[in-house]
Amino acid sequence: MDISPALVKELRERTGAGMMDCKKALVEAQGAIDQAAELLRKAGAAKADKKASRVAAEGRVTLKNDEQAGRHVLLEVNSETDFVAKDDNFRAFVDRLAGIILDKRPATVDELMRASVDGRSVEELRLELVTKVGENIAVRRFEVIESRGPVGAYLHGTRIGVLVELEGGSAELARDLAMQVASLAPRYVSADDVPQAFLEKEREIIMAQTAEEKKPPEILAKMVEGKLRKFIDEITLAGQVFVKDDKKRVRDLLAANKAKVKSFRRYEVGEGIEKKKDDFVQEVMAQAQQNR
Repeated sequence: MDISPALVKELRERTGAGMMDCKKALVEAQGAIDQAAELLRKAGAAKADKKASRVAAEGRVTLKNDEQAGRHVLLEVNSETDFVAKDDNFRAFVDRLAGIILDKRPATVDELMRASVDGRSVEELRLELVTKVGENIAVRRFEVIESRGPVGAYLHGTRIGVLVELEGGSAELARDLAMQVASLAPRYVSADDVPQAFLEKEREIIMAQTAEEKKPPEILAKMVEGKLRKFIDEITLAGQVFVKDDKKRVRDLLAANKAKVKSFRRYEVGEGIEKKKDDFVQEVMAQAQQNR
Protein backbone atom coordinates (compact mmCIF):
# COMPACT_ATOMS: atom_id res chain seq x y z
CA MET A 1 0.00 0.00 0.00
CA ASP A 2 1.24 3.45 -0.93
CA ILE A 3 1.56 5.69 2.16
CA SER A 4 1.91 9.41 1.48
CA PRO A 5 4.68 11.43 3.20
CA ALA A 6 2.01 13.81 4.51
CA LEU A 7 0.28 10.96 6.38
CA VAL A 8 3.59 9.79 7.85
CA LYS A 9 4.35 13.36 8.94
CA GLU A 10 0.92 13.70 10.58
CA LEU A 11 1.36 10.46 12.54
CA ARG A 12 4.87 11.42 13.57
CA GLU A 13 3.73 14.80 14.90
CA ARG A 14 0.87 13.11 16.73
CA THR A 15 2.90 10.34 18.40
CA GLY A 16 6.51 11.51 18.44
CA ALA A 17 7.60 8.14 17.02
CA GLY A 18 10.33 7.75 14.37
CA MET A 19 9.54 8.19 10.68
CA MET A 20 10.18 4.55 9.74
CA ASP A 21 8.11 3.31 12.70
CA CYS A 22 5.26 5.57 11.61
CA LYS A 23 5.40 4.33 8.02
CA LYS A 24 5.50 0.69 9.14
CA ALA A 25 2.49 1.21 11.43
CA LEU A 26 0.52 2.94 8.67
CA VAL A 27 1.24 0.10 6.24
CA GLU A 28 0.09 -2.45 8.84
CA ALA A 29 -3.03 -0.37 9.55
CA GLN A 30 -3.68 0.09 5.81
CA GLY A 31 -3.51 3.86 6.12
CA ALA A 32 -5.90 4.18 9.09
CA ILE A 33 -4.11 6.78 11.22
CA ASP A 34 -6.00 6.08 14.48
CA GLN A 35 -5.24 2.37 14.23
CA ALA A 36 -1.61 3.14 13.38
CA ALA A 37 -1.32 5.40 16.43
CA GLU A 38 -2.69 2.56 18.60
CA LEU A 39 -0.14 0.13 17.12
CA LEU A 40 2.66 2.57 17.94
CA ARG A 41 1.39 2.95 21.51
CA LYS A 42 1.35 -0.84 21.97
CA ALA A 43 4.85 -1.11 20.54
CA GLY A 44 5.97 1.69 22.86
CA ALA A 45 4.57 -0.14 25.88
CA ALA A 46 6.49 -3.27 24.91
CA LYS A 47 9.72 -1.31 24.56
CA ALA A 48 9.07 0.43 27.87
CA ASP A 49 8.65 -2.92 29.62
CA LYS A 50 12.12 -3.93 28.44
CA LYS A 51 13.58 -0.73 29.89
CA ALA A 52 11.69 -0.93 33.20
CA SER A 53 14.46 -2.81 35.03
CA ARG A 54 17.10 -0.21 34.18
CA VAL A 55 18.10 2.09 37.03
CA ALA A 56 16.74 5.63 36.76
CA ALA A 57 18.78 7.72 39.21
CA GLU A 58 19.07 11.02 37.34
CA GLY A 59 16.16 13.33 36.55
CA ARG A 60 14.53 16.50 37.79
CA VAL A 61 12.92 17.94 40.90
CA THR A 62 10.31 20.63 40.35
CA LEU A 63 7.98 22.87 42.34
CA LYS A 64 4.56 24.17 41.39
CA ASN A 65 1.94 26.04 43.36
CA ASP A 66 -1.61 27.34 43.28
CA GLU A 67 -1.48 30.43 45.48
CA GLN A 68 -5.25 30.93 45.51
CA ALA A 69 -5.87 27.39 46.78
CA GLY A 70 -2.83 27.50 49.07
CA ARG A 71 -1.56 24.29 47.46
CA HIS A 72 2.12 23.55 46.82
CA VAL A 73 3.65 20.55 45.02
CA LEU A 74 7.16 19.11 45.20
CA LEU A 75 7.83 16.40 42.62
CA GLU A 76 10.72 14.13 41.56
CA VAL A 77 10.80 12.26 38.25
CA ASN A 78 13.81 10.14 37.31
CA SER A 79 15.59 9.29 34.08
CA GLU A 80 18.63 7.10 33.43
CA THR A 81 20.93 9.91 32.31
CA ASP A 82 21.42 13.60 32.90
CA PHE A 83 21.25 14.07 29.11
CA VAL A 84 17.57 13.01 29.05
CA ALA A 85 16.89 15.00 32.24
CA LYS A 86 17.71 18.12 30.19
CA ASP A 87 15.56 17.05 27.23
CA ASP A 88 12.63 19.38 26.40
CA ASN A 89 10.19 16.45 26.21
CA PHE A 90 11.21 15.22 29.66
CA ARG A 91 11.05 18.73 31.13
CA ALA A 92 7.55 19.26 29.67
CA PHE A 93 6.39 15.90 31.07
CA VAL A 94 7.60 16.76 34.58
CA ASP A 95 5.97 20.19 34.48
CA ARG A 96 2.72 18.70 33.19
CA LEU A 97 2.73 16.11 35.98
CA ALA A 98 3.10 18.80 38.64
CA GLY A 99 0.09 20.58 37.16
CA ILE A 100 -1.94 17.34 37.18
CA ILE A 101 -1.10 16.81 40.86
CA LEU A 102 -2.26 20.34 41.67
CA ASP A 103 -5.48 19.86 39.74
CA LYS A 104 -6.46 16.26 40.54
CA ARG A 105 -4.89 15.95 44.01
CA PRO A 106 -3.94 12.24 43.91
CA ALA A 107 -2.94 10.71 47.25
CA THR A 108 -0.21 8.38 45.92
CA VAL A 109 2.03 7.88 42.89
CA ASP A 110 -0.09 4.87 41.85
CA GLU A 111 -3.21 7.04 41.92
CA LEU A 112 -1.39 9.71 39.90
CA MET A 113 -0.38 7.17 37.24
CA ARG A 114 -4.01 6.07 36.87
CA ALA A 115 -5.27 9.66 36.53
CA SER A 116 -6.90 10.46 33.20
CA VAL A 117 -5.72 13.40 31.07
CA ASP A 118 -7.51 14.10 27.79
CA GLY A 119 -8.74 10.51 27.64
CA ARG A 120 -5.35 8.96 28.44
CA SER A 121 -3.79 7.85 31.70
CA VAL A 122 -0.59 9.39 33.06
CA GLU A 123 0.97 5.92 32.75
CA GLU A 124 0.26 5.97 29.02
CA LEU A 125 1.93 9.38 28.79
CA ARG A 126 4.96 7.97 30.62
CA LEU A 127 5.19 5.00 28.25
CA GLU A 128 5.01 7.35 25.28
CA LEU A 129 7.89 9.39 26.71
CA VAL A 130 9.96 6.24 27.30
CA THR A 131 9.55 5.36 23.63
CA LYS A 132 10.45 8.88 22.56
CA VAL A 133 13.61 9.35 24.67
CA GLY A 134 14.78 5.72 24.76
CA GLU A 135 15.26 5.51 28.53
CA ASN A 136 13.41 4.23 31.55
CA ILE A 137 11.40 7.05 33.18
CA ALA A 138 10.19 6.70 36.78
CA VAL A 139 7.74 8.97 38.59
CA ARG A 140 9.31 8.51 42.01
CA ARG A 141 7.55 10.68 44.58
CA PHE A 142 5.67 13.86 45.32
CA GLU A 143 4.53 15.89 48.31
CA VAL A 144 1.63 18.31 48.56
CA ILE A 145 1.40 20.98 51.25
CA GLU A 146 -1.93 22.75 51.64
CA SER A 147 -1.72 25.79 53.88
CA ARG A 148 -3.05 29.31 54.19
CA GLY A 149 0.02 30.21 56.24
CA PRO A 150 3.48 31.07 54.88
CA VAL A 151 5.03 28.34 52.73
CA GLY A 152 8.60 28.74 51.51
CA ALA A 153 9.51 27.13 48.20
CA TYR A 154 13.06 26.93 46.91
CA LEU A 155 14.48 25.16 43.87
CA HIS A 156 18.25 24.81 43.55
CA GLY A 157 18.73 24.22 39.85
CA THR A 158 16.78 21.09 38.93
CA ARG A 159 18.32 18.74 41.51
CA ILE A 160 17.16 20.00 44.92
CA GLY A 161 13.70 21.21 45.86
CA VAL A 162 12.34 22.29 49.26
CA LEU A 163 9.01 23.24 50.81
CA VAL A 164 8.81 24.74 54.33
CA GLU A 165 5.47 25.30 56.06
CA LEU A 166 5.30 27.88 58.86
CA GLU A 167 2.82 28.84 61.52
CA GLY A 168 3.23 32.59 61.96
CA GLY A 169 6.20 34.43 60.52
CA SER A 170 6.28 35.67 56.93
CA ALA A 171 6.72 34.52 53.34
CA GLU A 172 10.27 35.96 53.37
CA LEU A 173 11.19 33.95 56.48
CA ALA A 174 9.67 30.80 54.97
CA ARG A 175 11.79 31.20 51.81
CA ASP A 176 14.95 31.86 53.86
CA LEU A 177 14.31 28.64 55.76
CA ALA A 178 13.70 26.75 52.51
CA MET A 179 17.14 27.88 51.34
CA GLN A 180 18.54 26.77 54.73
CA VAL A 181 17.06 23.29 54.30
CA ALA A 182 18.38 23.06 50.73
CA SER A 183 21.88 24.03 51.87
CA LEU A 184 22.33 22.11 55.15
CA ALA A 185 19.82 19.26 54.75
CA PRO A 186 18.53 18.90 58.34
CA ARG A 187 16.80 15.62 59.15
CA TYR A 188 14.31 16.91 61.72
CA VAL A 189 12.57 20.17 62.66
CA SER A 190 13.68 20.27 66.32
CA ALA A 191 15.24 18.15 69.07
CA ASP A 192 11.75 17.00 70.12
CA ASP A 193 11.35 15.25 66.76
CA VAL A 194 14.56 13.17 66.96
CA PRO A 195 13.72 9.52 67.81
CA GLN A 196 15.04 8.46 71.22
CA ALA A 197 16.47 5.19 69.88
CA PHE A 198 18.47 7.18 67.32
CA LEU A 199 19.87 9.44 70.07
CA GLU A 200 20.81 6.47 72.23
CA LYS A 201 22.72 4.90 69.35
CA GLU A 202 24.59 8.17 68.75
CA ARG A 203 25.33 8.43 72.50
CA GLU A 204 26.87 4.93 72.38
CA ILE A 205 29.07 5.95 69.44
CA ILE A 206 30.27 9.11 71.22
CA MET A 207 30.99 7.15 74.42
CA ALA A 208 33.07 4.67 72.43
CA GLN A 209 34.99 7.55 70.83
CA THR A 210 35.80 9.11 74.23
CA ALA A 211 36.55 5.85 76.06
CA GLU A 212 40.32 6.35 75.79
CA GLU A 213 40.23 9.83 77.32
CA LYS A 214 42.12 10.03 80.65
CA LYS A 215 39.47 12.04 82.47
CA PRO A 216 37.22 11.47 85.50
CA PRO A 217 33.87 9.75 84.72
CA GLU A 218 31.80 12.86 85.53
CA ILE A 219 33.90 14.93 83.09
CA LEU A 220 33.54 12.26 80.40
CA ALA A 221 29.77 12.21 80.94
CA LYS A 222 29.61 15.99 80.39
CA MET A 223 31.75 15.66 77.26
CA VAL A 224 29.42 13.01 75.86
CA GLU A 225 26.31 15.11 76.52
CA GLY A 226 27.99 18.20 75.03
CA LYS A 227 28.88 16.32 71.84
CA LEU A 228 25.37 14.91 71.69
CA ARG A 229 23.82 18.40 71.94
CA LYS A 230 26.11 19.58 69.15
CA PHE A 231 25.05 16.60 67.01
CA ILE A 232 21.36 17.37 67.63
CA ASP A 233 21.89 20.99 66.58
CA GLU A 234 23.53 19.84 63.35
CA ILE A 235 20.69 17.53 62.32
CA THR A 236 17.75 19.75 63.33
CA LEU A 237 16.57 22.82 61.45
CA ALA A 238 15.88 24.76 64.66
CA GLY A 239 19.35 24.00 66.04
CA GLN A 240 21.36 24.89 62.94
CA VAL A 241 23.31 28.12 62.54
CA PHE A 242 21.36 30.40 60.19
CA VAL A 243 23.07 30.43 56.79
CA LYS A 244 22.45 34.17 56.26
CA ASP A 245 23.73 35.20 59.72
CA ASP A 246 26.19 32.89 61.51
CA LYS A 247 25.62 34.75 64.79
CA LYS A 248 22.08 33.36 65.00
CA ARG A 249 20.55 29.94 65.20
CA VAL A 250 17.31 29.18 63.42
CA ARG A 251 15.47 28.75 66.74
CA ASP A 252 16.43 32.34 67.66
CA LEU A 253 15.15 33.56 64.30
CA LEU A 254 11.86 31.71 64.79
CA ALA A 255 11.42 33.12 68.30
CA ALA A 256 12.10 36.68 67.13
CA ASN A 257 9.46 36.30 64.40
CA LYS A 258 6.95 34.46 66.61
CA ALA A 259 6.98 31.62 64.12
CA LYS A 260 7.00 27.83 64.21
CA VAL A 261 8.07 25.33 61.54
CA LYS A 262 5.15 22.95 61.04
CA SER A 263 6.95 20.78 58.48
CA PHE A 264 9.50 20.72 55.70
CA ARG A 265 10.17 18.50 52.70
CA ARG A 266 13.49 18.24 50.88
CA TYR A 267 14.01 16.26 47.67
CA GLU A 268 17.37 15.70 46.01
CA VAL A 269 17.50 13.91 42.67
CA GLY A 270 18.41 10.25 43.03
CA GLU A 271 19.01 10.27 46.80
CA GLY A 272 18.76 6.75 48.15
CA ILE A 273 18.80 5.13 44.69
CA GLU A 274 21.69 2.75 44.19
CA LYS A 275 23.27 3.59 40.87
CA LYS A 276 24.63 0.85 38.67
CA LYS A 277 28.43 0.92 38.57
CA ASP A 278 29.68 -0.23 35.21
CA ASP A 279 33.08 -1.89 35.13
CA PHE A 280 34.44 -0.78 31.75
CA VAL A 281 37.30 -3.31 31.74
CA GLN A 282 34.97 -6.22 32.50
CA GLU A 283 32.57 -4.97 29.84
CA VAL A 284 35.30 -4.91 27.17
CA MET A 285 36.53 -8.36 28.18
CA ALA A 286 33.02 -9.78 28.04
CA GLN A 287 32.51 -8.26 24.59
CA ALA A 288 35.82 -9.77 23.43
CA GLN A 289 34.73 -13.21 24.67
CA GLN A 290 31.47 -12.94 22.70
CA ASN A 291 33.33 -12.02 19.51
CA ARG A 292 35.60 -15.09 19.59
